[in-house]
Amino acid sequence: MAPTVIITGASQGIGKATALLFSRKGYNLVLAARHADSLAATAQELQSLGRPAPLTITCDVKDPSQVDTLVKNALEHYAEIDVLVNNAGIFASGPVEQFSLNDWHQIIDTNLWGYIHTIHALLPHFLQRGSGTIVNVSSIGGKVPTAYLVPYCTSKFGVTGLTESLQAELQPKGISVCGIYPNLIKSSFMERAVFRGKDEQGVTGRRQQLDNMLKNPVIEKPEDVANAIWDAVKHQKSEVMVGSANVSQGLYRLFPGLMKWVSQQGLKNQDK
Repeated sequence: MAPTVIITGASQGIGKATALLFSRKGYNLVLAARHADSLAATAQELQSLGRPAPLTITCDVKDPSQVDTLVKNALEHYAEIDVLVNNAGIFASGPVEQFSLNDWHQIIDTNLWGYIHTIHALLPHFLQRGSGTIVNVSSIGGKVPTAYLVPYCTSKFGVTGLTESLQAELQPKGISVCGIYPNLIKSSFMERAVFRGKDEQGVTGRRQQLDNMLKNPVIEKPEDVANAIWDAVKHQKSEVMVGSANVSQGLYRLFPGLMKWVSQQGLKNQDK
């Protein structure tokens, strides 16, 4: 019987690229995202490529009841789940004092609690089987503290801690846990990103700043992250740094003060 993967944030970007790759590798797909129309478009694209139709489930990972329904429906449909790819996330940029508490909750509830919700719902199944793989798509922002990305880095450092502590506990029980750490990725995440500034001009400037960064031809693509996820699952790796994230991590280990200064200068925009 073909193995089955659940992918969150599967309607675009990294999630969509991962769905396409795992389908080519022969996996059954359970695709989750907030917007039914985007999920349907991804499903249609898969079928147009001659792939089996995925199970698509509209789900906001911030809501544990929706996540419970996602996992329940997936198990009812396929009986067994082999891999969970936690990918749903939101980016945020701006001076820390400009983020409201609602902003903080939105970012952490999506990027960290969303992962906790899916793991909490699916872990009993993995423990009962004595096998399974959890892949948490984090960010270099979960390894390297970066100015003007404070709520985002907070959430991603949380994902790093979640991933590494799960590894320590679950590996002896037959469950593999891996963290994926990309740098900036050329994808459609700008559509749902949170930008804050001291005024509207500041917000616009931050959006333009990130847009300019994404035009850099050396920036990795969603397919690069999808390949890293596949490599992690196939070889049961505990950590995969994607492309230029290796350089960022290496420089931070050698020159932490310099890297903090670079982020302060490079991302402060017109905010002082």
